[in-house]
Amino acid sequence: MSKELRIGFVGSGGIAEAQVESLRKENVPGVSVTAAADVSADRLKQFGGKYGISQLYADWREMIRNPDIDAISVCTPNNLHFAPTVEALKAGKHVLVEKPMSVTAAEAREMTAVSKEENRLLMIAFQHRFSPSVQMLRQYVKDGSFGEIIYVRAQALRRRGIPSWGVFGRKEIQGGGSIIDIGVHVIEMGHYVMGSPRPRTARGSIHTYLGDKPCGVQCEWGKWDHTTYTVEDLGVGFLTFDNGAAMTVKTSFAAHVEEDIWTIQVMGTKGGGTSAPAKVFFDHGGYMLTSTPAYLDKYDPFDFKMRHFAECILTGIPCEAPAEDGAAVQTMLEGLYRSAEKGAEVTLD
Repeated sequence: MSKELRIGFVGSGGIAEAQVESLRKENVPGVSVTAAADVSADRLKQFGGKYGISQLYADWREMIRNPDIDAISVCTPNNLHFAPTVEALKAGKHVLVEKPMSVTAAEAREMTAVSKEENRLLMIAFQHRFSPSVQMLRQYVKDGSFGEIIYVRAQALRRRGIPSWGVFGRKEIQGGGSIIDIGVHVIEMGHYVMGSPRPRTARGSIHTYLGDKPCGVQCEWGKWDHTTYTVEDLGVGFLTFDNGAAMTVKTSFAAHVEEDIWTIQVMGTKGGGTSAPAKVFFDHGGYMLTSTPAYLDKYDPFDFKMRHFAECILTGIPCEAPAEDGAAVQTMLEGLYRSAEKGAEVTLD
């Protein structure tokens, strides 16, 4: 295994800064951030100055040709994930790509195939599967405590959480709204806990009714740009899998609900549980029991994700957020949007 990991960043915005901060906080021996590329010269200069990065590139293609870089983190808008990922893998680099993996399932499958052909790690930035409560649920599934998993409910609901920065409201760049931006997280959490079964069908419904209008209420993130808003406020769906299990998905940037909700619920033939709050449900001794763990590890899943990426490369441990999972999630996301457009259930490839 390698003893050194030199990382370059494609994109130097907020998510790139968060990743660098995590890498520094985790302080994994042998890991260094050595280069960055961005089309914005001002942003790139600021990023380089803040983190002491001297190798700065206007063109990411030039950066990935640098033999002194071992891995690339792709922190661009969604529609710009594919090309840097594929080219970096072909250049012999390991890659961490932000969620969602891409904007189409076909691109996600090609990214996965290239990583296998080049024998390089392609990890998807699915940090929420690393949270202590999700790890708890995954362990109960793995050891059989929940029995056969038959249903997952995944919810990522914001009462009024339309981002007022970036390009989150532009479908041509992001690929969609609440489903692809925050729904992706709870879908990947549920899929991971289930054991990553193959998705089979999707039925989706999307609605825009607030984001394309001026903000008329006080809210945490303030006024968004309604003039360029072309994504859904609310997206819901129903997914089935080849093992017979099903998942319902509820997501919103803006909805008339009492409070924000971010959780998955897992139901099996012997038991079940929720991620938030962290609880498990069993029958025992003639009683229906609800249990809460007396203690769960306390760590930031985002930080854990960055350490995991580095350790997968440096030590060879198995990746818990592999390209195959990203491609499966992308297939589900695309299926929900295809179904919503068609107005009927679709079969997933």
